[in-house]
Amino acid sequence: MIEYLPIILFAAIFLLILVGYPVAFTLGGLSVVVGILVFDVDFFYLLSLRVYGTMQNFVLLAVPLFVFMGIMLEKSGIAERLLETMALLFGRFRGGLAISVVIVGAMLAASTGIVGATVVTMGLISLPTMLKRGYGPRLSTGTIASSGTLGQIIPPSVVLVLLGSVLQVSVGDLFLAAVIPGVGLVACYLLYIIIYSMIFPDRAPSMPEEEVKAFKKEGLSAQVIKSFLFPFLLILAVLGSIFAGIASPTEAAGVGAFGAFLLTLFHGKLNFKILKEVMRETTFLTCMVFMILIGATAFSLVFRGLEGDKLFLSVIENSNLGPYGFLALVMVLVFIAGFFIDFIEIVFIIVPVVAPIFVAMGIDLIWIGILLAINLQTSFLTPPFGFALFFLKGVAPPEVKTIHLYQGVIPFVIIQLAFLLLLILYPEIVSYLPNLAAVK
Repeated sequence: MIEYLPIILFAAIFLLILVGYPVAFTLGGLSVVVGILVFDVDFFYLLSLRVYGTMQNFVLLAVPLFVFMGIMLEKSGIAERLLETMALLFGRFRGGLAISVVIVGAMLAASTGIVGATVVTMGLISLPTMLKRGYGPRLSTGTIASSGTLGQIIPPSVVLVLLGSVLQVSVGDLFLAAVIPGVGLVACYLLYIIIYSMIFPDRAPSMPEEEVKAFKKEGLSAQVIKSFLFPFLLILAVLGSIFAGIASPTEAAGVGAFGAFLLTLFHGKLNFKILKEVMRETTFLTCMVFMILIGATAFSLVFRGLEGDKLFLSVIENSNLGPYGFLALVMVLVFIAGFFIDFIEIVFIIVPVVAPIFVAMGIDLIWIGILLAINLQTSFLTPPFGFALFFLKGVAPPEVKTIHLYQGVIPFVIIQLAFLLLLILYPEIVSYLPNLAAVK
C-alpha cells in the first residue's frame, strides 16, 4: 500500500482542486498531513529548509515586477490608446481592425504576460468597436481571445519565469527560445485573418475613409510616436537587456516596472487612485502565486520523499513508452488539466513530477518548457472550458452569445495545435536562438 501512496496523494490533491478547494491550502495542507504521518515531526524541519531555499530564489522576484508592469499599462489607458492608433493605421485594409487587435495583443503580451488581464483589456476596448464597425462576432471574439493568450508564450511571460524556476533552466534561455515560436504564432494568426477577410469581406470591413482622413489630419506621426513608440521602447528595454546579457530577467523586470511607471506619468495618467489599484492587484496576484509555491514545495518534498518520481519513472519504463510517447501523454494530460485549473497550479503540480523523467530520457527541458507554454495557451482557448473564453464572455456585450465564442476560437485552436505539432517535429525552431547565443 505504501508504495502507491504518492499516486494516491497526487490523485487526492487533483480531485480536491477540481471540486473547488483552494489550491494553495489543498496542496500544502494535505502534503503536510501525509508528511507528518510518514516522516514524523522531522518533516517540518525539512520543509522549513525547502521554503527558505525557495525564498532565496532570485529569479522569482521577477514575478511581482512583471505583474506590476502589466497592470500599470492596463490601468493607465496606454493599451487603449495603442489599439485605437493601430486600428486607424491599418484602417484602409479589409480586416485591418482584426490585424490591429492581434498586433496590439502581442505587444500587450510582451508587456504583461498575464492572460486574464490581456483578454479582459482587449475585450473591453476592441470588442464593442469591432462589432460597431460591422465585424462578425465569431471573428471578433476569436481574434480577441487568441490574441489575449499570447502572453503565455511571448516573453517576458510569467508562465516562462515560473517554468524556468520549476524546470531549473535559465529563464533567459527560455525567453530566447520563445521568440521565434511567439512571432511565428502571431504571423499564423495574421495570415488567417487576411485569408478570412478575402473570403468574407462583409464580415471584416475596412474603416470608413473619413475617419482615416481625420486621423491623418490630426498629425499622424505625433500620434504614432506617442501611442506606439514608447511602449515598444519599454518592451525593447526589457527583452533587449536580457538578450544582450546586460541584465538578468529579475533586473529587467525591475526596468520594466519602472518604465511602465514613467510611461504612465508621461501620459498624464498617474495618480494616487491608479497607483493604489495597481499595487493592490499586484499584491493579490503575487501572494496567490507564492502561497501556491509554498504548497507546491511541501508537495514536492513529500512526493519525492515517498519516491513518487522513481515510481512514475518505473511505470513509464515498464509501459515501453519511448520519449515521444511519454511526451504525447504529458501533453494530453496538461491540455486537459488546463480546462479545469490555472496554469500556476499545473506548473507547480504536474511539471515537477514529469521533469525528472524527461531528464532521465535525455530530453531538452528548454524545448519542453516552450511546448508546455503553447499547450497551456491552447487549452485556455479550447471550448467548452477555456479560461480565456470565460474572461471574454464576462466583458462581452449581451448580443455576443457563448456559441459565437466557441465557433470563433476553433480556427485559432487548430492553428495552435498545428503549430505545436510543428515544434515537436522540428525542435530546432525552438533551439535556434539559444544555440546562436551560446556560440556568440
